[in-house]
Amino acid sequence: MISDTSFLYRVQHLEQTIGYAFQDVALLEQALTHRSYGPHHNERLEFLGDSILGMIIAKELFAIFPDSPEGDLTRMRSVLVRETTLAEMAREFKIGDCLLLGPGELKSGGSRRDSLLADAVESIIGAIYLDSGEQFEIVRHLVLTWFHDRLLAINPHISQKDPKSALQELLQSQHKELPVYRIENIIGSDNNQVFEVSVTIQDIKQVFHGKGSSRRRAEQKAASAVLAYLTAHPTNNIVVSNNA
Repeated sequence: MISDTSFLYRVQHLEQTIGYAFQDVALLEQALTHRSYGPHHNERLEFLGDSILGMIIAKELFAIFPDSPEGDLTRMRSVLVRETTLAEMAREFKIGDCLLLGPGELKSGGSRRDSLLADAVESIIGAIYLDSGEQFEIVRHLVLTWFHDRLLAINPHISQKDPKSALQELLQSQHKELPVYRIENIIGSDNNQVFEVSVTIQDIKQVFHGKGSSRRRAEQKAASAVLAYLTAHPTNNIVVSNNA
């Protein structure tokens, strides 16, 4: 068990953020340990958590969308449990601040890498399952709490492409100019930057904004804001169809 005070403080904050206090904190420590750090790493917990997460999300989609065919359910599940979604969630939880990485991974920015962050989310799910005495309902409740907003936003009739691609295809299909993205600000140090991006759309006066740990993520957030606006304003001269 690591005795570093700073690490222990970050782990306690993480427990508060995810809504679960570990009885055996060593399990959480293992879930946060990359194989580059040592032999007691998180790959087995990741294997377990991946299966549990897939089951929980599949069952919830099955219940929410009783009329959706298997293909739509599969696509929605893929969106919800894909690497980029889990990495986004990990950033919301600040899991990167708690990852235990070897010197090489630290130097290369492993704490910001999507793959490592997504693996850690799955590992934490596996660790919670074991720590709770394999009480599936506890894990299910937590996971559905984490995914609440994303489950509300998912729609079987809307393309599951990433927001930037979906927006570009929508505008092209209606012979509109492509969106114009601009970096408005970059704050923070080289190892902990936050990009602020704006995007403008032909025939829409409003300017949309997004923030993220990279330019790409900020642009995705901005594009998502545009799509949400267009969906909420059907009278606009850009029509969002059910298949957009």
